[in-house]
Amino acid sequence: MIDEKEFIQQLLDPKTQNTAFQKLISDYQKPLYSHIRNIVLNHDDADDVLQNTFVKVYQYLKNFKGESKLFSWMYRIATNEALTFLNQKAKLKGITSEDLQNKTIDNLKSDVYFDGDEIQIKLQKAIVTLPEKQQLVFKMKYFEELKYEEIAEILGTSVGALKASYHHAVKKIELYVTSN
Repeated sequence: MIDEKEFIQQLLDPKTQNTAFQKLISDYQKPLYSHIRNIVLNHDDADDVLQNTFVKVYQYLKNFKGESKLFSWMYRIATNEALTFLNQKAKLKGITSEDLQNKTIDNLKSDVYFDGDEIQIKLQKAIVTLPEKQQLVFKMKYFEELKYEEIAEILGTSVGALKASYHHAVKKIELYVTSN
């Protein structure tokens, strides 16, 4: 198993860059897609954002300082790309990003890539009511099963703040699900 610093050197070396980047894509494509899909909800949009994420990773790899894990750095890029995408799409349609997410949830039933049921749709509707940070924390913890330490590194916040955000998110979701 190659260590991360050595792998980053391979990504930066013009002789090994293409092979290393193909490995990077094959290793991270599925988890990044899942992460992005949890945020944007739509398969086609998730594919677009994933592609933009890998373009940004490739463009900015030379600026990666190694202060966090490569995984965390790429997740941060994916998160920012997904949120930017949602905000731009909402702005183009002249609606809020919450309204956009609600419309996307309403269309989930017809999405061939969505395999959830009514409970999953109700859960998604509950998540949309949360503030953006609570949405991210909940999705990363609940759906992706990331550790608080990983989420803290990705979002650049403390574990304590994340635990509080997750707790508040769970309480609000429980309230929404039981009252609607």
